[in-house]
Amino acid sequence: MTGTLRQVGIVDVTMGTGVTITEPANLYGCVLGDDVFVGPFVEIQKQVSIGARTRVQSHSFICEFVTIGTDCFVGHGVMFINDTFASGGPARGDRSKWRSTSIGDGVSIGSNATIMPVSICSGVVIGAGAVVTRDIKEPGIYAGNPARKLRALT
Repeated sequence: MTGTLRQVGIVDVTMGTGVTITEPANLYGCVLGDDVFVGPFVEIQKQVSIGARTRVQSHSFICEFVTIGTDCFVGHGVMFINDTFASGGPARGDRSKWRSTSIGDGVSIGSNATIMPVSICSGVVIGAGAVVTRDIKEPGIYAGNPARKLRALT
């Protein structure tokens, strides 16, 4: 057999106190705040920062250049994207073509949502299956493809 075998693992992760990681998980070069929970089958790449008490549920993918605030919830199967294919195809590892994502505090993201490189303010709920393609600057509930504000939080 020829090729490269990469093992699932937890490498170069900076963790606060009380962090829980459920294996199998693939985490490398990221920072996890106090009391963060990471479910099984999650990948969190380098240069990701996750704030205290945030929960990341199973089968989610958090790519490089993502910052998630404190007290957030990332549902099952949520995908973060850093490559917009701006040149008509994948950047093929050219980080200069990647974009960052910033998630505020107290944000809840429903299962199977896709988060493009955007900024989401604090106090936002993203509905299950939503595709967030633009910055969200006002707290509220957002859903759909592309995600749109449905209403304010009560």
